[in-house]
Amino acid sequence: MLLSTEHSPEKTTTVMAMAEPRKLKGHKATATCCISSRDRPGLVVTSGEDGRVCWFDLRCKDVQFTIDVGTEPVPSLCFKTGCNEDILYASHGNEIKSFDVHMLSAGSRKPLESYSYNKDEVNQVVCNGRSSFLASADDSGDVKIIDIGQKCLYKTLRAGHTSICSSVQFIPWRPWEVITGGLDSKLVLWDFSKGRSQKIIDFSSDTHSSSSGQCLNPAFVHSIAVPEMDMVDKLGKICAVARGDGIVDLINTESELSRKGTSKGSSSSSNNNNVGKRVCLDYSVGGHKAAVSCVAFSHFQEKGRFLISGGNDKTVKIWDCVRCLDSDDDSNNKRDFLHLNIDLSKKVNWLCTNQSDSENLVVCDTTRVVKVYSIS
Repeated sequence: MLLSTEHSPEKTTTVMAMAEPRKLKGHKATATCCISSRDRPGLVVTSGEDGRVCWFDLRCKDVQFTIDVGTEPVPSLCFKTGCNEDILYASHGNEIKSFDVHMLSAGSRKPLESYSYNKDEVNQVVCNGRSSFLASADDSGDVKIIDIGQKCLYKTLRAGHTSICSSVQFIPWRPWEVITGGLDSKLVLWDFSKGRSQKIIDFSSDTHSSSSGQCLNPAFVHSIAVPEMDMVDKLGKICAVARGDGIVDLINTESELSRKGTSKGSSSSSNNNNVGKRVCLDYSVGGHKAAVSCVAFSHFQEKGRFLISGGNDKTVKIWDCVRCLDSDDDSNNKRDFLHLNIDLSKKVNWLCTNQSDSENLVVCDTTRVVKVYSIS
């Protein structure tokens, strides 16, 4: 395992030895998703193509217990926020199943609820900060908003995507809005109370990916990350977008909403503050050489300081998010965007972070073994 500061041809690469990652074993097939608990230090939950959910306590050696959700893969997990994370949600085919954490600990594996509002396979399920709604994005391009309290479908968000909807996130500073990304290369901002889109950003017309050395795959949106409310003062009201052409974009959502019509996805830095600014993390600043599969804001050290991205080029990149957003167009400043680079042996499916000083980066690659790294 090697850790380096950069892969850019403009910058000298510094390489140093990195300890081998801790390995979490419990899956029988490829691990697809991982989440870490905000309320329970050391708790990591993973899911896989084996239809299994594994429960790990990093303070212990072995898997604590497993849940066999079914025979189909479990591509997404989330906790119910704001309630001590007592409920776990898992997507499975076109279903979302909920499990009581206390009952799981006591040995029961029976789901509390099962929602089957999506017509096609669910790619991601998320819970809003008030624990009142779930959002589930599926292969048909639809997004279902589920009222948790009433246990019913609240709204269907349709006609924003013309292909698979791969990712969805609630926007914490706009409690009635979500943002979605799809394999039509579009990012869509929605008012889910009205059930309609407010803004569409189309990355398919982005000419930035044709720059020297950049991956020429379509700019599919594979993953979206939105900062939590206690990160907003530091980062602004932004979202991070993982794209199929190897680019990670940082986009100011408030600025995009103020612009009329559909925006093109060309990335630019128009001024020296975060308002109205897009930051493009591409090959020229040490970015990915293949599709980016996942992005997440860090919970370790200074919360929100870093953006973590993982890709099909078998690397995890740790970006200094604050430095990226505070920079101007000077190329010397851009060389410092990448804080660390971790070379892996397999492609990245998903990743997450926790608040610990060690064992704080969890990576699901294309194997059944989940890796845990210590980033200092």
